[in-house]
Formats: sequence, structure tokens, C-alpha cells
Amino acid sequence: MSGVRVLVGTRKGAFILTSDERRKDWDVSGPFFTGWEVYHLKGSPADPNRIYCSQSSGWFGQVIQRSSDGGKTWETPGGGVTMSEHGMPQGESNKFVYDTTPGGKPATTHQWYDGTQHPWEFKRVWHLEPSLTEPDTVYAGVEDAAIFKSTDGGHSWQELSGLRGHGSGPRWMPGAGGMAVHTILQDHSDPKRMHVAISAAGVFRTDDGGETWAPKNRGLKSEYIPDPDAEVGHCVHRIASNPSKPNTLFMQKHWDVMRSDDAGDSWNEVSGDLPTDFGFCIAVHPHEPETVYVLPIKSDGEHFVMDAKLRVYRTRTGGNEWEALTKGLPQEHCYVDVLRGAMSVDSLDSAGVYFGTTGGQVYGSADSGNSWQPIVRDLPGVLSVEAQTLP
Repeated sequence: MSGVRVLVGTRKGAFILTSDERRKDWDVSGPFFTGWEVYHLKGSPADPNRIYCSQSSGWFGQVIQRSSDGGKTWETPGGGVTMSEHGMPQGESNKFVYDTTPGGKPATTHQWYDGTQHPWEFKRVWHLEPSLTEPDTVYAGVEDAAIFKSTDGGHSWQELSGLRGHGSGPRWMPGAGGMAVHTILQDHSDPKRMHVAISAAGVFRTDDGGETWAPKNRGLKSEYIPDPDAEVGHCVHRIASNPSKPNTLFMQKHWDVMRSDDAGDSWNEVSGDLPTDFGFCIAVHPHEPETVYVLPIKSDGEHFVMDAKLRVYRTRTGGNEWEALTKGLPQEHCYVDVLRGAMSVDSLDSAGVYFGTTGGQVYGSADSGNSWQPIVRDLPGVLSVEAQTLP
């Protein structure tokens, strides 16, 4: 019998939620890496037992963890068992080194709010994206904005420096949450094509496996950018697509929900009748490419849901016409946020949708969003949610 594993990263550790295909009763395991910020966990599409995890600490820095048994045990690649009885990492730490080849193209500085230039500085890994076909190949999106690749299961990393090498690199600047590659989207029909989203630079696409990159932001409008045709500088919060229709992308921007039907070459707004078009997360139904989910947040100054009601909005027509999904969700006195990486879908026949809140709740729907149940409550604030469908 197939099932689903929901991987949850929080401000104080990681949790794994497991259920069968009915998704009615859930087993909750964890916390793993207690006390560490776990920015992201994601399972490998090529191996249901392989999971990668990004944990970060202001004291001990960045560590990549890997599990080869579905999260029962973890290791730092190349360093053996990583956690001592005191919760300290053991063995070799993972190293992320920006490409500073003399005479090379990667940007060495980036712009700050006041227009001054600041050196690139590695802070943390925001997003891990395992290869669609190779369990030992995984991409990492980091802050300050860069993309790295490992082909040995996370033991060593090499920057795909063509991204920073794009001529606009010195003009990138951080959004309120930092300047990070927070989304990596692989094209299921073309192994050399990939999109990334950077806050606050925009969307970039590679068509040659990461050697070169081009900005894909035409049609985006941002009030704080005086140039209406600005190539970069847009605060993109998340992008998503359906694997069967990879040229159609959906975006939750700082303001506006956007759609592209040409792999990002151009974008059009599809916010339609949403009560507000500010938000962080966006997800696309696994079997219906025109069915999209967002979770509107009141504003960029008030990071909680509209009218203190927790409502997921769904369109079945690719945008503009949206319906509120509320069954099973609190409709009063609710003041939570849902962050950019905290919504996901499974690929079971009756599609499941999942999201986690800054209040520590994880909700799930086994019927494409028609009804919801709280899977677990009172976790630390949720940073990421990823659904991994099990055979």
C-alpha cells in the first residue's frame, strides 16, 4: 500500500509525519536535530529512502544531514554519525565556498538598501533540491544568493557560479528575509533546464545544466523599483509548476500572483478575486496543471492571515477565479503566517495538500483541499513542509 511522508522543518528541529494512502491517521516522529533551525528537508525522487536536511545554528553554522533509511538515522555525508548524546555535530562539516577564481565572472559584491556594495557572505542553506534521477546528486540554494551542486550525496559542493556570473549580480539586494536562492525548480522534460527564485532579485533560468543563467522577469511590476522594465530586483517569494506542463509556471510575488506559459520568458498577473495578493507560498495540483493553491497574508506589514481566518485559496482555471477552502481550518482568532517553503502536495491519486504555520500547526487535506485536518499541533514555528509520496 502506498503512502506519504511529510517532512517538516521548524525553528527548533525537524519532524517526520507518515501515513498510508488514506492519510487519516498519522505517525509523528522527532524532533530530530533538537534546537537547530531546520530550514528545509526534501526526499529524493530517485530513492524513497533518501532524505536531505539543512540545519543551521548561529553557534555552529551550517550542517547538511542525509538519511538513507527514511529518516530513522542520519549522518553528515563523509563524517559518519553526526549527533552526539549532547546534540553536537560530529565528523566533517560541509563546506560551501563561493567561486572566487581570479579573472572569473562571479560577482564579488552585491548592493545593499542604501546603494552601497557589500561582499558576498555565506550564511545558510535555504533550499535543497535532490536530482530527479540520481540519489547522490542534490542542489543547494544558499544565502547570500548562489546555487551549489553535489554529486556525492552531499559530501562536497561546487558552486554553479554562472548564476552569480550574470552581469546583474552586483545589483542584487536582500529582501526583508535576506538574499537567498529559496526555490529550485527542475524541468521534468529537460534535465538541463532549471529555474531558481531569489529574494530580492527575481527568477533566473538555465538551459545548459547551470553553466549560464538568464533573468526571466519580464512582466513583473514592483512599486519599489522605479524602472518598470527592470531586469532584476523583484522580490519573488515562490514559484511552482506541474511536472506534466513544465513551461507553465506560477509565482507568488511580494505582491501579485503571476503566471507564465513560456517557461518564464513573460509573466501575467492572475491575482483575480483574491482578498489580498500578498503571500509567500504557492503549490500546483499534481494531476491538474491549472489547479493552484495560495494562502493570502494580510500585508507585508502584518504577517498574519486576513480577518484572523485561516483560508487556503484554490483556482481550477489557472488563476483569476479563486475559491476559499475553509472546512476544518480555524475561522476566528487566528494570527499565523505560512512561509514560502511551508506548502506542498503529494502525488497520490486523490491528491494531498499540506501546509505548516508559524504557530506550529501542520494541516493536511486528502481531497485536494476540500477539507482539512490538523496533523500535528504545537510544534516550533514551521519553516518548511515537503510531501514525499511513498511506493
